[in-house]
Amino acid sequence: MKRLVFAAMLGTVCCAAGCGRTAAVAPSGEHYQFAEEMFRKVWELYRVPGHGLFSEYYPNSYRPDVNYFEDGAKNAQEVSFLWPMDGVFTSAVALAGIEPGKYGCYVDSMAMAVEQYYDDARVPAGYQAYPVKMGKVDRYYDDNGLVGLAYITAYGVTRNPAYLEKAKQVMTFILSGWRPDYDGGVSWLEGVANQKPGCSNGKAMMLALELYGATKDPYYLTTGRRFYDWIDAYLHDPELDIVWNSWLTQPDARLDKAVYSYNTGLLLQGAVALYRYTGDTAYLGNARRLAEGARRFYLQETQAGQPANRDLPWFYLVLFRGYHDLYNLDGDSKYVDIFIRWMDWARENARDRAGLFYNDWSGNSDEANTPKWLLDESCIPEFFVRAAMIRGEVPSARPAQ
Repeated sequence: MKRLVFAAMLGTVCCAAGCGRTAAVAPSGEHYQFAEEMFRKVWELYRVPGHGLFSEYYPNSYRPDVNYFEDGAKNAQEVSFLWPMDGVFTSAVALAGIEPGKYGCYVDSMAMAVEQYYDDARVPAGYQAYPVKMGKVDRYYDDNGLVGLAYITAYGVTRNPAYLEKAKQVMTFILSGWRPDYDGGVSWLEGVANQKPGCSNGKAMMLALELYGATKDPYYLTTGRRFYDWIDAYLHDPELDIVWNSWLTQPDARLDKAVYSYNTGLLLQGAVALYRYTGDTAYLGNARRLAEGARRFYLQETQAGQPANRDLPWFYLVLFRGYHDLYNLDGDSKYVDIFIRWMDWARENARDRAGLFYNDWSGNSDEANTPKWLLDESCIPEFFVRAAMIRGEVPSARPAQ
């Protein structure tokens, strides 16, 4: 019954027919137009007929083992796991923030796609890594954080109360995994207590803070601060000003110093949000230190602006979100300018014949004939929507987090 009610609140989904009114004056500018082009390309090349879902790779005939799970590699199937599909959702929301009449139906379509991963047979309900109709699988707290963030930002764009309720449900699921050992935080995977990673806790932090922004319920501000304080205490390196991967709790307590740019990006976002909500300048100072630490560590480039290939494009997107939030606060474009240079470089120098981006934006790797992962491509429209906002091509509505 809950699924039927939710579907009814979405209305008619008619993206294939190009539903919805368009803006009276169409947004212009090279970055926005390219965002639209890439969104259409991802939708056409990756969408799996009959499912309303997306393939893990293009072409879909390429189905290797996927190795981003707790218990080892899993074979890719006809439709993708939840994580790579999130980029399609957030890109749809980013575009709907500019043209709600044109892209609102895509947001609804993505909500219906995500709901195929919704498992309410276990309590509390949450999103599993693979569609429920294909069997019971693990539920990851970081995956759920992604879903919650997409929903709360979709609520900000559409004002659909169903999306706000979904974001609250996700927060409930994540908080069911809060653990008192080592001062709190949540695990990566439900029921497995071997680590507390930046990805799960950072996304939970941002979801709580976004819920506070939408509802002004102080409970969510307190919750967001608890996650922020835990990450800052356990994973933030105060000398390098980056955030490490995880606090390992078993078999012994130690820090996992793997480096992924999105962990620093999440804490940067949290610091900016907490400064906005509280006015406490300590958060602003931490945001600026994290921004500079991330620049030194992750944003190496040649004098010509050719990007280094230190991380996955989607991981860099989360860091770009943090820089975009800071730019919106202080107007200093020095960090976002780096990303826009990289994007423009990759657009010209690191794409295949189908127009899909290489994983390596430098263009130094020959990926012309390499199958392209949905995660690497689905995030591209959001990158370029953000660039269009920063360059003043479109109004600076808040895109997906």
